[in-house]
Amino acid sequence: MNVELKVDGKAIDLSAFPQEIIANVTVAIVESLHGVGLDWKGIEIRIDK
Repeated sequence: MNVELKVDGKAIDLSAFPQEIIANVTVAIVESLHGVGLDWKGIEIRIDK
C-alpha cells in the first residue's frame, strides 16, 4: 500500500514504517464500517481544521 500525506498542500515524505502504520490503522477502521466491502480500490481522507 502507498500512503501520501499532504499538510497545507505540501507533500510530506514518509518512510515505510509510518506508511505501514497509517495504512493498517486506516484500513482496519474503514473495513469495519457498514457498507464497505473488502474489495475496495482506494481510500481518501481529508481533514480540515
